[in-house]
Amino acid sequence: MRPSASVADDEITRFSEHAEDWWNPSGAFQPLHKLNPVRLAYVQDQISQHYDLNKKTRHPLQNLAILDVGCGGGLITEPLARLGATITGIDASAAAITEAKRHAKVTELSIHYKCTSAEDLAQESQRFDVITALEIAEHVEDMDSFVRALGRLLKPDGLLILSTLNRTIKSFFLGIVAAEYILNWVPRGTHNWQKFIRPSELVARLEKHRFHICDLTGLIFNPLTNEFILRHGDVDVNYLLTTKRVNE
Repeated sequence: MRPSASVADDEITRFSEHAEDWWNPSGAFQPLHKLNPVRLAYVQDQISQHYDLNKKTRHPLQNLAILDVGCGGGLITEPLARLGATITGIDASAAAITEAKRHAKVTELSIHYKCTSAEDLAQESQRFDVITALEIAEHVEDMDSFVRALGRLLKPDGLLILSTLNRTIKSFFLGIVAAEYILNWVPRGTHNWQKFIRPSELVARLEKHRFHICDLTGLIFNPLTNEFILRHGDVDVNYLLTTKRVNE
């Protein structure tokens, strides 16, 4: 794969080193396993509202083409496939894609995985009804190039759902000091606080590329229940952002 502006080589190397750990709930990607139920519920809710879908059916996302950008081992990709979506997962880490394909084969899910970047995929003709880019923005090298590519990949009036970390003092202590050095949830060096993105900064980039902001919701960890929960108005650490592609 040729280099793309949004791909940071050091980030790819770091994640590739732990690729075999993607589906280990106690391993290097433990926080993502904890995040998965609540972020999946959020994604499904936003898609269902936008496309007026019945969530009570067995395959509510049937007939929707969804792209999961920065899919890693497929933690979100697989449940979206089970909900009926025609889904593609891309990641710049070949090791992650290998693990994603292996696990999809074991679970007998039909998912198109590809080792590529958003920019390179945007050169092709395929466009999507929904794009998810979860816990990936804080690892992107060039956000402007990344958002521009996502805009090209999304159908008019399509939905883009992102989640990332805010750049605050609170996120430094909880997202890095606590998660990497005290709780050992993720390997040290996983995150660079300087690359965390304030909601206002991300919104500005999205609006520049003709995205309309539909929802902004905070994501917090509840130590009493040992789980993440959604909380509107509390975006100090993690947040989810839903946007709609404005018609040209």
